[in-house]
Amino acid sequence: MNNPKFIPAVLLAGYIIVFIWGAINPFSRTTWWVENIPIFLIALTLVVLYIRGVKFSVASYILMAVLLYWHTVGGHYTFERVPFDWFSNLFGFERNMYDRIGHFSVGFYAFPIAEYLVTRNKMSKILACLFAIFAIAFVAMGYELIEWIYAVVSDPAAGAAFLGSQGDIWDAQKDMLMDTLGAIASIGLFLGLRGNKKIVLN
Repeated sequence: MNNPKFIPAVLLAGYIIVFIWGAINPFSRTTWWVENIPIFLIALTLVVLYIRGVKFSVASYILMAVLLYWHTVGGHYTFERVPFDWFSNLFGFERNMYDRIGHFSVGFYAFPIAEYLVTRNKMSKILACLFAIFAIAFVAMGYELIEWIYAVVSDPAAGAAFLGSQGDIWDAQKDMLMDTLGAIASIGLFLGLRGNKKIVLN
């Protein structure tokens, strides 16, 4: 897979555009802040790494951009209010599944983690893939704890919007499952591309 150097710049520009759009009259300014701060920090980290010479494949950048875009849109509406009814109606879901897909996209970061460990640290593919999946699962668990703590200490409306559980008592467990399934799926993609030597770094 070719890796034109302009692709990371285009993806970053797209994120900035979505960020600016999302910052204009969000449903809840408080929720917008708490949803966007971690995503902004991820984007900033990727920029700093790129400047320092730590660059990933085009596949990695595209996969990582999904979460940045998806989460930023969710922060604008709050996840349960994103106009995503067409998806729920298509598959017969009773709740807004926008957040579930967002959690699945968190798992996409297993791809660049494994890529980095294999190409930069020369770790075996098996260990790199396992570490990447476990890392995502750990982050998923940690984020659910952060959501719980925020919901407890914040005002009820902002806490409920941040949780986005939509009345599901198993929401946290399902979110962690989706994170992990996304990681497994992205590792499957990584192994497929890596096996065919289609991953090319900048």
